[in-house]
Amino acid sequence: MSKLTVAIICGGRSSEHEISCLSAGGVLAGLDSTRYEALLIGITKAGNWVLLPNDYPLEIINGALPTVDEKATPLVADVHGFFVNDKPLKIDCVFPALHGPFGEDGTIQGFFEIADIAYVGSGVMASAAAMDKSFSKTVFAAAGMKVADGIVVSIDDWKSNVAGIAYPVFVKPARGGSSRGTHKVKSAADLEAALVDAFSFDCKVMIESAVKGREIECAVLEKDGKAQASIVGEIIIDSKYEFYDFQAKYLDSATTVNVPAEIPADVSAQIASMAVQAFKALGCSGLARVDFFYNDKGEVVINEINTMPGFTSTSMYPKLMAASGVTYTALITALITTALARTNGTLGN
Repeated sequence: MSKLTVAIICGGRSSEHEISCLSAGGVLAGLDSTRYEALLIGITKAGNWVLLPNDYPLEIINGALPTVDEKATPLVADVHGFFVNDKPLKIDCVFPALHGPFGEDGTIQGFFEIADIAYVGSGVMASAAAMDKSFSKTVFAAAGMKVADGIVVSIDDWKSNVAGIAYPVFVKPARGGSSRGTHKVKSAADLEAALVDAFSFDCKVMIESAVKGREIECAVLEKDGKAQASIVGEIIIDSKYEFYDFQAKYLDSATTVNVPAEIPADVSAQIASMAVQAFKALGCSGLARVDFFYNDKGEVVINEINTMPGFTSTSMYPKLMAASGVTYTALITALITTALARTNGTLGN
């Protein structure tokens, strides 16, 4: 049987460019080489598409995060496919290991739909709604799930909307990721500076009441047409950090992960059920990591859903699936198999 060609796409124009490169490095290393040929495609920070060699460095080296080289071999991507030096590249499926705007928000998924290219992950609408937390929260609340109280503000109207806010609050870009631009604000005196930074990432910003509770996460995998939840895990953050920010996530080894989470069995089951409920409510496909708070009152509060979560072999999503009996390579294979079924498009093809 001839091998299928899987194009792994990394980088992109979002603030999560470097994290995308790390995820792509994981997928590239974990791909089943007996079944698939890999092609590595990069999108530079300037938005240029390039072809990268499969041995391109996609890991943290001496504390430096990887990026896509602007000078790499140019590649053309259009509705007719992918081309290098006017020669078409044979691609059976795309694994877009892209995080944030222009990759996880429905935009590139729309391109794949128009070009009729099979791709891993959620379709246009689910990707867009999941990326914009102000929309996904509305969907979750309508589905009966508890969400944090909060408001959405723009750069033009925030001053007239923040009177009476009870602190502490979290300020975060509505369509951001990896906690970039996110701040815990304890007083009105610190609010404006936090908003200015958040607005540098997005023109729409959320101000949410801080939820005091444990951070619990659950992975969802669509396999054989059915969404299944992993066992749940807990993020334990070093006490020197106020919350699970970018530095704590990626650079300081400041977090540990307990899998399974040491919480009551009925709460674990509730979270797993809610994760699948959230996945279905947004119409997701393929995969998602759903993040929750388990608060001091024993309540489960849904925080957000990530349709293309961090995907290195040590990232939370693959860790949760591995603990649930799905190895990293088997996970990648399952996602490609689901993608080739092409059930996430508008026409269902």
